[in-house]
Amino acid sequence: MGHEYDTGRLNLPFVGISTFAKAPYEPDWTKINADVAILGAPFDFGTQWRAGARFGPRGIREASTLFSFGHAGAYDHEDDVTYLADTRIVDLGDADIVHTDTVASHGNIEAGVRAILGSGALPVVLGGDHSVNIPCVAAFSDQKPIHLVQIDAHLDFVDERHGVRFGHGNPMRRAAERSWVSGISQIGIRNVSSTAKDGYDDARRMGSDIVSVRQFRTMGVDAMLDRIPGGARYYVTIDIDGFDPSIAPGTGTPSHGGFLYYEILEFLDGLTHRGTVVGLDLVEVAPDYDRSGSTAILAAQLLLNVIGRVFAPNV
Repeated sequence: MGHEYDTGRLNLPFVGISTFAKAPYEPDWTKINADVAILGAPFDFGTQWRAGARFGPRGIREASTLFSFGHAGAYDHEDDVTYLADTRIVDLGDADIVHTDTVASHGNIEAGVRAILGSGALPVVLGGDHSVNIPCVAAFSDQKPIHLVQIDAHLDFVDERHGVRFGHGNPMRRAAERSWVSGISQIGIRNVSSTAKDGYDDARRMGSDIVSVRQFRTMGVDAMLDRIPGGARYYVTIDIDGFDPSIAPGTGTPSHGGFLYYEILEFLDGLTHRGTVVGLDLVEVAPDYDRSGSTAILAAQLLLNVIGRVFAPNV
């Protein structure tokens, strides 16, 4: 007996246009009608070492086609849940990036996120370097307060360095200054950091909870979740260098000693039960540093699994 997805085109992962998970492309941001809207933010002028994250959105989209076999959702036998079966995803393409103009580029990213929020969809932004989080968080200015959950190797809490306030070392500091950001959980922070001690002191003074990978592993997922305010609205920002470079080498600032896939999936799964995820970005994928494509595949797999859990039926 056949299945409904056996009719029509087979549409294998390597066939067709690489929208995110082969979701419909919606170029008109005034006509967003979906549960989830994907926005590319191919901006990497904020990097302090290796550039290349401007190609992150393309890389993640292409990798995401691996998981788009046309089945009715994605069945997880461990959870006994079919994820994404009824989740409507659209891909809005990319925010327009004006080369060398950070303010204009960030403004275009913010406009895209505001359009998504205005439609009632969940914004999922593909970076780009971590500075793209600044306009993403700015777009929530007229929303209810959010608690920022950051997965990252680096604190990104620099106030100003040589006049730079909107680079990829600044986003968590800029977020902490926003009245609608109720707090920040900074998870995975380790090793030699781009933020000096005074930045760590400022972060804690301004309400950050800073946890390293080793501290996370010592306490476990449940204890980490207990440190995050329950029942809150969570904005999740994932720097791919929060993962170990053994599985995510394709990034501009890799840092050894990072997370493995299931640690973060289990944590984010728990987060979706603890409160409401209202926004998500994944940044710093630079595909040219990983010719295997594994980093982009990790990013796409994590995003699809998290989106699935946000909209999971009765889980």
